[in-house]
Amino acid sequence: MLAKVTSCALIGLDGVLVEVEVDATRGMPSLTIVGLPDVAVKEAGERVRAAIKNSSLLFPGQRITVNLAPADIRKAGPAYDLPIAVGILIASEQVWPQAVEGALFVGELSLDGSVRHVDGILPIAALAAQEGIRRIFVPHVDAPEAALVEGLEVIPVEHLAQLAAHLQGLRSIPPYKAGSDPAASVLPTYAADFAEIKGQEHVKRALEVAAAGGHNVLMIGPPGAGKTLLARSVPSILPAMTFEEALEVTKIYSVAGMLPSDTPLIRHRPFRAPHHTISHAGLVGGGHWPRPGEISLAHRGVLFLDELPEFGTRTLESLRQPLEDHVVSIARSTGTLTFPANFMLIAAMNPCPCGYYGDPVRECTCNLATISRYQKRISGPLLDRIDIHIEVPRVDYDKLTADRLGEPSAAIRERVERARAIQQARFAGTPLMCNADMGPTEVREICKLDETGRSLVRAAMQQLQMSARAFHRILKLARTIADLAGSERIETAHLAEAIQYRPRRIGT
Repeated sequence: MLAKVTSCALIGLDGVLVEVEVDATRGMPSLTIVGLPDVAVKEAGERVRAAIKNSSLLFPGQRITVNLAPADIRKAGPAYDLPIAVGILIASEQVWPQAVEGALFVGELSLDGSVRHVDGILPIAALAAQEGIRRIFVPHVDAPEAALVEGLEVIPVEHLAQLAAHLQGLRSIPPYKAGSDPAASVLPTYAADFAEIKGQEHVKRALEVAAAGGHNVLMIGPPGAGKTLLARSVPSILPAMTFEEALEVTKIYSVAGMLPSDTPLIRHRPFRAPHHTISHAGLVGGGHWPRPGEISLAHRGVLFLDELPEFGTRTLESLRQPLEDHVVSIARSTGTLTFPANFMLIAAMNPCPCGYYGDPVRECTCNLATISRYQKRISGPLLDRIDIHIEVPRVDYDKLTADRLGEPSAAIRERVERARAIQQARFAGTPLMCNADMGPTEVREICKLDETGRSLVRAAMQQLQMSARAFHRILKLARTIADLAGSERIETAHLAEAIQYRPRRIGT
């Protein structure tokens, strides 16, 4: 008998429907899986055989052929265990075919028949809803994640025997009902608060501007000046993610297998801080079958690169395209995959290898040639893509020992949220989320200058020898500063502040 069960394959962050065809005929007992399966799928035969037997069900002593169609799409992972088992039960007439019509099955089987977690449930559920499938059978631990997609009847399955009884009409499994999530009302906790950072008021202001518009930042200063602490405090001033942003981030973490078991929806902006020894594929994404890298895991959040010059040159240069396009494309012989990478880059570095070039207290031990080589590890095109360059000097003793706390992150976050609200109203109906997302067309329409402003920018471009990209970034930065001030127009003071954040040769 021929049986057909619907499942799903993941290609990047997108799902593709897979039809699991199971044919049981007379012949030498065997189980063959075809349709471009990987090793994990080929091994499904042994897992399914043991799971069926240990669930008090009958594994047919026939020649069984399993085809995963379409055959030209690679099938990876153990998610096909459950649909293959259901197909075998239908082919051996233990379950009627009508029981699986209009349903999608996904799940890994243990040898005792229990159903285990699989990665990528959210994009699988989204595909099911998109294709008009209204019922999806998933591992019970993944039911809250699948229930994030509206319009789906999510059936949580704990054991193969339980599923068989449900399909046979003996004992139904109640659909999962999404209740109130207690984690939704819990206030987020942050690694650091701006109130605890002594001094560095001008750096705090720069980070506030960056958070308000989603701009990239490079902090330069001696060791121990507080660059890392400032960077780790940035999430505390970022606005909360919208539901659409949360779904985007959750989808990435689900496919990457990094979604916490107790967190079906990621509500807080990611903060990723990879070590400088990270590989190119680890940062950008890749592998034989590409997986999301750190820049995609930082989507809608912060990517912090500490000790920026210590990263490999090829690794750093690979950030150019994502910083401009907010996506990363990975090409392989089997095709090209695109992952989202709309992140806020915060980088930190010392001015020289010893870290004390220009420091008023400690003498630098590096010669000029060494300092020049160190600075040139970061290319001009990459620096040009960073909106805010800010120096982080040594903090004085008096400021460190002062009892007075600084402005708390909550107060700064309120100003950032007001500025972001202005931008959301401005970009309503478009895919843009903040000022940093603007392209040349939006800059021309939104960032208009008066004659005084044009004269100021003209002089700055001549003196600082700025590129066309830097010109547009100054205008976007000035627009953010104006939003923070609640101004409809970009004033000369807003432009002056934006221009002072442009890079000058380190140490000059």
